[in-house]
Amino acid sequence: MNENEWLAARFETDRPRLRAVAYRVLGSMAEADDAVQEAWLRVTRSDASEVENMSGWLTTIVARVSLNMLQSRKSRREDLVDAPETDHVPHREAESADPEQEALLAESVGAAMFLILDTLTPAERLAFVLHDMFAVPFEEIAPIVDRTPAAARQLASRARRRFQRQGLKPEAVDVDTAAKTPPAPAGNPAGEASQAGKADFVHAFLTASREGDFEALLAILAPDIVVRADHAAVQMGMATGIGLATGAGLTEEMRGSDAVTRAFSKLSWAPVPALIDGSAGLAYVREGVPHAVFRFDIAEGLITNIDIRADLTGLDIIILN
Repeated sequence: MNENEWLAARFETDRPRLRAVAYRVLGSMAEADDAVQEAWLRVTRSDASEVENMSGWLTTIVARVSLNMLQSRKSRREDLVDAPETDHVPHREAESADPEQEALLAESVGAAMFLILDTLTPAERLAFVLHDMFAVPFEEIAPIVDRTPAAARQLASRARRRFQRQGLKPEAVDVDTAAKTPPAPAGNPAGEASQAGKADFVHAFLTASREGDFEALLAILAPDIVVRADHAAVQMGMATGIGLATGAGLTEEMRGSDAVTRAFSKLSWAPVPALIDGSAGLAYVREGVPHAVFRFDIAEGLITNIDIRADLTGLDIIILN
């Protein structure tokens, strides 16, 4: 086995970990694969003969590539194209041929965690992911984010506090376990949706409302759903977007899936995704300032309650759009 073949085999050994790092930094399987492939191209152009910690070196390269992609994401919206393969580039057929493993990896991370990761700066996100999830020392993270080790520690600490405020605690990653462990059930024993599941319900509700999909909206609402609005939200009236389909103004209480579906479908839907006290919901925003929030209760796979509040006193609101 020549040096290039040995390096390719060594890279394949670390590929699951490298892919997991890139996925948690970027939040996209496709982008993660691109980052790993770009990392391999950089490896082939580097001298690895003096590298003592091969896994750490490869992780650093993938982290740098992922950080660059994260920083340029806002200015680069076109679809990513796979990097061309060279004679010794390891193929990715094994990953693409196992969609079940990809689904399990995505499930192991969870939508709720990515909602919070998306609110962090690229440097905070990278420092947090590398240290808290993959146990990379701050001394190794510092040069990647162009900071001192103390400053890198502060980046991760700020990100960690964001998670703590939302009541979430991402665990360190065991790549083999994550790939083999079945997805968690959508609800807990009490029948309530997980944070990841709730985010999916909120997204489905918002999409069906915007598109005026009556059947889709009706399908996710409990027959005895209750929508309640506080006094401040009632006073806001039409500004919240409710009532436009029926011509009626917002009232303090609305009951039944038929009434709620008629009120929420075919609207020019203004609210945007948000985290409200750490829970997925919607917020009505004007000029960057939230003026009302929509909080959801999920049970037995259906939306059972929607709480609309314009009195935002004491609420921790993070806009995700």
